[in-house]
Amino acid sequence: MNGFKKIYWGSFERNIKRKFISSNWFEKNYLFDNKRLLATLHLLNSSTLVSFSGALRIYLALLLLNAHISLLTCFAGGLIIYTVYTLDRTLDSDEDAVNRSELGGSYKKVAFLVSLAAFIVGTSILIMKGLYLIPFLPFITGYLYSKGLKVGGYSLKLKGGLGVKNLVVGLTWGVFITGIAGISINSLIPLFFIFIYFSSKLFINSTMFDFKDAKGDAMAGIKTLPLALGEKKAKNLLLVLQLMSHMGLFVAVMFGYIAFEPVILIYSFIIGILYIREFSTPAENEPKRKRFKRLFMIDGESTTIVSLQAFIGILFP
Repeated sequence: MNGFKKIYWGSFERNIKRKFISSNWFEKNYLFDNKRLLATLHLLNSSTLVSFSGALRIYLALLLLNAHISLLTCFAGGLIIYTVYTLDRTLDSDEDAVNRSELGGSYKKVAFLVSLAAFIVGTSILIMKGLYLIPFLPFITGYLYSKGLKVGGYSLKLKGGLGVKNLVVGLTWGVFITGIAGISINSLIPLFFIFIYFSSKLFINSTMFDFKDAKGDAMAGIKTLPLALGEKKAKNLLLVLQLMSHMGLFVAVMFGYIAFEPVILIYSFIIGILYIREFSTPAENEPKRKRFKRLFMIDGESTTIVSLQAFIGILFP
């Protein structure tokens, strides 16, 4: 009996090794393809920072409007932002093949399912808060941008015009943030100032990444402001927009339309000027140190503001 067990289990062990190890079964099985798995993790994580930053922008808008702070609402808004950007990076594009080559070969179905789950949760929360259209706004504008709308002999398509992408990004997320934060605000005047500020800020940020992605955009034939206007003119345009948007905030504070939040006003103004001057050049093969600096200054702006406010609140309760 012991001999039978020895022969049987020895044969079983050899079969296992031959099937799963010798034949490299794990390497052939798509579930254990390390390269594709790593690319998928990169894809799923690629929108985490921008969604977290977006959720904090909603929080900052609530502070400026002196509205009731709802962290659940901010979280829901962040989930919608995560969905939009992850889906955008899930769909193949010519410029992303150059600008985000690390995402190549990822499991797109996994990213789609994760995005769908995030969208369902975020939309459910916002609908419970009485926001029925806002969750779908980014997808509506995204469709009009990429596919267009045909009515009879007329067609409306936003994609292709100079600076249109930046304008769509700024206006869409400006309305999104203002709509969520301002649901309880009756007056349109403070909402107008908040909309102008966040739309301008996101227009600037999207253009800053056009500087970084200039090579891929040029190869894909996309007309961006840095490519069309040149570095100097595009940088000056962003500096003027930065100055005007913050002047609007200061005017709104002076007339009592929005709350006086010095950390938001001062830090946002200074850091915006600094990163426009610092990163308004193409950044092919960007060093890790400069990449981290870019993420901290641009994507991490709202995180830094909230952290500074918390720190000052501890020092001066």
